[in-house]
Amino acid sequence: MWSKVAQYVEKYKLLNPNELYLVALSGGADSVALLLLLKDAGFNVHAAHCNFHLRGVESDRDEAFCEQLCAVENVPFHRAHFDTRAYAELHKASIEMAARELRYRWFEQLRKDIGAAGICVAHHRDDSVETVILNMVRGTGVHGLTGIRPRNGYILRPLLCVSRAEIEDYLTKKGQKYVTDSTNLEDEATRNKVRHHIIPELQQLNGKALENIQRMTERVTAVEALLEDYKAKNLHTEAGRVIIRKCNVLNDYLLYELLADYGFNSVQASQIYASMCADSVGSVFSSADYNLLVDRNCLLVEPHCKPLKPLVIPETGTYILDETRKIRVESGVFPISKDPFVATLDATKVCFPLTVRQVEAGDWMVPYGMKGRKLLSDLMTDLKMSIFDKRKQLVVTDNQGIIVWVVGLRVSQLSAVSVSVLTVPDSRLAVPVLRLSLL
Repeated sequence: MWSKVAQYVEKYKLLNPNELYLVALSGGADSVALLLLLKDAGFNVHAAHCNFHLRGVESDRDEAFCEQLCAVENVPFHRAHFDTRAYAELHKASIEMAARELRYRWFEQLRKDIGAAGICVAHHRDDSVETVILNMVRGTGVHGLTGIRPRNGYILRPLLCVSRAEIEDYLTKKGQKYVTDSTNLEDEATRNKVRHHIIPELQQLNGKALENIQRMTERVTAVEALLEDYKAKNLHTEAGRVIIRKCNVLNDYLLYELLADYGFNSVQASQIYASMCADSVGSVFSSADYNLLVDRNCLLVEPHCKPLKPLVIPETGTYILDETRKIRVESGVFPISKDPFVATLDATKVCFPLTVRQVEAGDWMVPYGMKGRKLLSDLMTDLKMSIFDKRKQLVVTDNQGIIVWVVGLRVSQLSAVSVSVLTVPDSRLAVPVLRLSLL
């Protein structure tokens, strides 16, 4: 069997004969075969065993077996004991998830401690096929059809090319014993139902069913690589926001692949695609952590953000707006700034306290250069601002609640330095102003 495993290891560049590797050893047939195969092939290996104390005497039996096997094979043996039920209760996790978290966290720490290049686990072809079937039953995209990967960071799986039957045959020929987890014989776990009932039925339909499914996962993995390239080319980030051009979204499944990492499911992707095709500009969709806007020519995705609490500014100084922004208010003689995020106001027309807040329905102003009022909603629409930007737009009001500055957009005619003053030579040296700067 080693020749088959060796070809697989070489294909995916999993192991280096000059490195040390940690082998996850449970005592079952798969992990015992993995340990012996790597050791006999000349690799420098240590064994790591977890006792989760979930099966009483049987858990201790497995630990004793692994310790004895490593003593016979002269393999360094590491062990860890976990109160898995207490951990699961504390972290509100299932027993299975708790054991997984404890196991891999300890494996990684041990890997670092002994300087191992990787952690070898004994997943085989049947495990990968079972994973594919479970994903299909639950509903999956392309990723769920790729099965178990040969490498995931430092986790290495050299046995994915061989079946459970091949592993057991290998151990029988070597005369090597192993232990059996009694829970693997029960049908309570969904995976065991697949293993004991669905897999045998598939093999009756076609003796090469598992081999064919595994071959399919390899093809799908190649397709997934194309999807990753598609995502890299069509997800553009700008100012903390993801932009997806509508013209590059060909169907709802490709849209799902683009949005899955942001928590949007396949049903939402279909709804968003339908909205996009109907040209429903302004439609907003939400996942647990993100909002998506169907805009004119693109889809905009950005994290949920907390509404800004109004900030009252009683006098000149520098004030913190949020984690990333400040506003500075200065009084003195300054030239008129052309920076959209700096407002130069006539100090005689603006009275403290000022308030910085987000725009509200019904807000209006008299834009600089105009005589009449204009609703800010109309102003922002004229500027083709997205709903996301409209929601976050800041305004500054005076002590009467009159908007003196729409931050980054317009200064109010009611508070601007008058044109007549500006036409006086060297007036910038004599006009007292309030200068507001968003930092």
